[in-house]
Amino acid sequence: MDGQTNAGILVQLAGDTTLIRYLTAGESHGAMLTGIVDGIPANLKLSVTDIDTQLARRQRGYGRGERMAIESDHIEITGGVRYGKTTGAPIGLLLRNRDWENWRTKLSVEASEEPTAPLTMPRPGHADYAGALKYAQHDIRNVIERASARETAMRVAVGAICRTLLAEFGITIYSHVVQIGTISHNNNPTLSDLETADNSPLRCIDPVAEEAMMQCIDECKARGDTVGGVIEIIAFGVPVGIGSYGQGDSRIDGRIAGALMSIPAVKTVAIGAIDATELIGSAFHDTFLPDRETTVQRPTNRAGGIEGGITNGEPIVVRVTMKPLASLTQPLASVDLKTGEAVEALRERSDVCAVPAAGVVAENLLAIVLADAFLQKVGGDSIEEVTSHYNAWGDRWRTFS
Repeated sequence: MDGQTNAGILVQLAGDTTLIRYLTAGESHGAMLTGIVDGIPANLKLSVTDIDTQLARRQRGYGRGERMAIESDHIEITGGVRYGKTTGAPIGLLLRNRDWENWRTKLSVEASEEPTAPLTMPRPGHADYAGALKYAQHDIRNVIERASARETAMRVAVGAICRTLLAEFGITIYSHVVQIGTISHNNNPTLSDLETADNSPLRCIDPVAEEAMMQCIDECKARGDTVGGVIEIIAFGVPVGIGSYGQGDSRIDGRIAGALMSIPAVKTVAIGAIDATELIGSAFHDTFLPDRETTVQRPTNRAGGIEGGITNGEPIVVRVTMKPLASLTQPLASVDLKTGEAVEALRERSDVCAVPAAGVVAENLLAIVLADAFLQKVGGDSIEEVTSHYNAWGDRWRTFS
């Protein structure tokens, strides 16, 4: 075989083994966001409400901006679902932007004789500068529209489908806000805490800390500033054996970290105990104790549910750090890329704090990763086949006998 053929085989062997694939398209203020999801087994019960519930959760949270008052996200399923069940075909998704009516001229697809004045004052901390240079754009608006966190709405829709699949097998995902600015709490959440976290403005399980966090957000808003924070995401019911140490890109912790780092403004992802560097090995690692039903039990979960790139049966615990958003009503210093002169960065409508919403995004991206890895392990083209495989596998992984 020639070198070109060999190279093609190597690419195929090292290629992506993802079963659940998806693509999204659309701009922040464009007509709509669209998505295609492939790989969801047939006969999974799925409704628009399953997706809209997650989209509504993403829009809430103390510190959100004017855009959330304009949009009321509602998904349209355009393919792959019939009579309330998936068919095994790719699922088409459409999410219309209500704000499009105010942007028809500014974002016209067709050439315009009177285009709007280009934006040339990049915001520090945003994709404006790097994106304009990378794609040779003389109007930063073309960068803003796709780099905007608005695109996460469609990824949440995809995640909502995946978490519906996971729920069939007892896997549930929650999140809560741990820190806003310098204000944090150290409460370990119970399942009941997590199930009711959405009832509070900041999705925080500590009412005292939440009051201080809200005051911090109010103070930042008054100064024209923004504030970030930390979210904890926990997945329950994940069985032993999801992921692999066979190759680096099949380790489930690496896949989770990559997915959550793709959320705009996220700067760190940590799995398990955050004090790993403060403890010696004998104090850190989760010991094994005998258990009559499951062979072993773990008194602690500092590993965060993952060892050696494989889930170990304990809850998966992930912490995500989100930086302050880059759009400030009191803008930072910048440079006009057209003239080279010192200017203020452009002003763009934004949130003061989007940490609670980022938690919802993180939940649903985690669902995509877990659902894909779950199907890689179990296999099956219909929900009936997946269930049969899962039940047979479950009899093996629960015990060595």
